[in-house]
Amino acid sequence: MLPMDFCGVYSPRERKARAVQLLDMVGLADQAHKLPSAVSGGQQQRAAIARALANDPPILIADEPTGNLDSKTAEDVFELFEDLSNRGKTVVMVTHDADKAKRVQRAVIVSDGEVIEEYLARTFSSLTTEQLIRATRHLTPEKHEPGSIIVREGSAPDYFYLITRGSAEVVLKGADSSDVIVSRLHSGQYFGEIALLRGAERDATVRAGASGVEVMTLDRDTFNQMMAESEPTRDAIDAVADQRAAETEMIERKNGHH
Repeated sequence: MLPMDFCGVYSPRERKARAVQLLDMVGLADQAHKLPSAVSGGQQQRAAIARALANDPPILIADEPTGNLDSKTAEDVFELFEDLSNRGKTVVMVTHDADKAKRVQRAVIVSDGEVIEEYLARTFSSLTTEQLIRATRHLTPEKHEPGSIIVREGSAPDYFYLITRGSAEVVLKGADSSDVIVSRLHSGQYFGEIALLRGAERDATVRAGASGVEVMTLDRDTFNQMMAESEPTRDAIDAVADQRAAETEMIERKNGHH
């Protein structure tokens, strides 16, 4: 009730009822009259969440809210945050728990005071933090309208593209000059690696999908430097490139690509 007393958002006669309602929401209504020392750490954490919600803030900021809790209690607290998010609250949470971070709508990775692009870290998981920070500094955001060409078949390789929102279509020309969609790529996927790795011209056209697409581009020199510095990363990207090249070749034969 103390935050309500300070801010005056609720009238004095409303405050106790709201306090009980908030405690009930976090499963502590039956503990309302106990001292903090008489309840568990997990219950104290739940009470802290209820207190933070006292004045119905639009944003809830939680600094390591599950750090000192056992796994079961930590999961309960995290599920409470998920429920609050589903109700329309914005929850900004700091955590070192990678598994928990995978369940949120957006993850922002911070290292040594710098933000690392989320999808870059996922795509190049073998890179060191220093390498990821350096790569992030060279990323350039681009937005492409639905159906617009991002890279054209036959063009020289210049950038690596990482999709952050929307979708893209990889397209070849069939024997009758009609467009043949080889694949559709979504957030977290990438393209442009085959030409960069092999030093060849682009072997397909890539265009923005029906809802448009947002990408992060990485210049050729930075991409090549990353591949040279991390053999596991190059091997992983090489494997994807080989698989895509084989799929493209098969579709070319099937559709009489020219």
